Amino acid sequence: MKNSSENLYQLDGRVPLGKALPFGLQHVLAMFVSNITPIMILASVVGLDSAVSAALIQNCMVIAGIGTLVQLFPVWRIGSRLPIVMGISFTFLSLAISIAGAYGMGTLIGAVIVGGLVEGVLGLFVKYWIKLIPHVVSATVVTAIGFSLLPIGANSFAGGMGSPDFGSLNNWIVGSVTLLACLLCQVFAKGFLRSLSVLVGLIVGYILACFMGMVDFSGISGLAVVSMPRLMPFTPEFNIGAILSVVAVYLVSATETIGDTSALCNGALNRDPETKEMGAAISCDGFVSSVSGLFGCTPITSFSQNVGLAAMSGVVNRFTIGIGALVMIIGGVFPVVGHALTTIPQAVLGGCTIMMFGSILYAGFGMMARTGFSQRNMVIVSLSLSVGLGFTQATEMFKIFPEIVRTVFAENCVAVVFLLAVLLNLLLPKKEK
Repeated sequence: MKNSSENLYQLDGRVPLGKALPFGLQHVLAMFVSNITPIMILASVVGLDSAVSAALIQNCMVIAGIGTLVQLFPVWRIGSRLPIVMGISFTFLSLAISIAGAYGMGTLIGAVIVGGLVEGVLGLFVKYWIKLIPHVVSATVVTAIGFSLLPIGANSFAGGMGSPDFGSLNNWIVGSVTLLACLLCQVFAKGFLRSLSVLVGLIVGYILACFMGMVDFSGISGLAVVSMPRLMPFTPEFNIGAILSVVAVYLVSATETIGDTSALCNGALNRDPETKEMGAAISCDGFVSSVSGLFGCTPITSFSQNVGLAAMSGVVNRFTIGIGALVMIIGGVFPVVGHALTTIPQAVLGGCTIMMFGSILYAGFGMMARTGFSQRNMVIVSLSLSVGLGFTQATEMFKIFPEIVRTVFAENCVAVVFLLAVLLNLLLPKKEK
């Protein structure tokens, strides 16, 4: 196939580099903030120093690029050969904070590595279990994820849990202006700029924070120009309770990947996904997430905003999006980039993430609407969310259970919702009167 700009709208084929670079960059920019934010929030809450935080941000940029390349250009049965962009997942954030806070980063990383291998193997055998996760289960889980992340966004908005100026006037002003900028861009911007509303809000909030004296650049001086990603920044430790808890969320992540793959094929490629494509996408999620753990990062997954961007723009060319993935990898070897990103105040991140987390809720509601509001679906959704969200707010309820059960379920509403939704779907009669 000849080198042509028309190939932008074809899965295969080469595109002139002058065209491929900007269109590849737009996919990177659409997910850039979402990719680095989970690591930044985790590092802030756990209390990692700025040097380690910057190294992890560098690593997550490299891992996102590698994961995207594997999805685009598969290795054996790992990778879907679809225009899926990968990045650090928000799905694991609340659980990661809980495990790292209680047991340390080493235990979290050990669970990430083992859990990724489990998800990767499950992806290789997807045809044997895919029927266990119908659309109503996926919709319920995505909604629970949105709810579970809202308190994290609120704490960041106020300045970050434990910060001396938590809830201060400055944090309220910066967080509110950031959120307003995101909102105005989302409502009034056109085309591609609308998909960058979160990035626009971050830039506006960051500039305001600089003028208000809330940004400290002292850590940037004296940095090397180039630095390779840091392998094994934490020594993995293996705790069975943490591993089981993370594996449960990996199953949730697999349902999200199934949904993203379906949405991409239907919206951008105008066809239904093949079972082997979904399995290959899940395998990439899992195995590359294990590699992510080796670099001290949390798991990666497919990014829904890039699915929407592909459907809106029609740009699905693997070569073009691969160029964007290479840009991410190159950006990850410059320490200044990582350290500069650590200077973003928590209030700015909170103003951005509130809208992001709300969009996850909205996506869950949309999935429910497509599933239908039958009596059976109502029972599955309402009971799973009521028990999952309600019981995990009263964690002392779980004190009669063994420690492993408390570790997996007591503060992890997503795991409870997922398990209950799967069980209800299996047990409730399929046919209604």
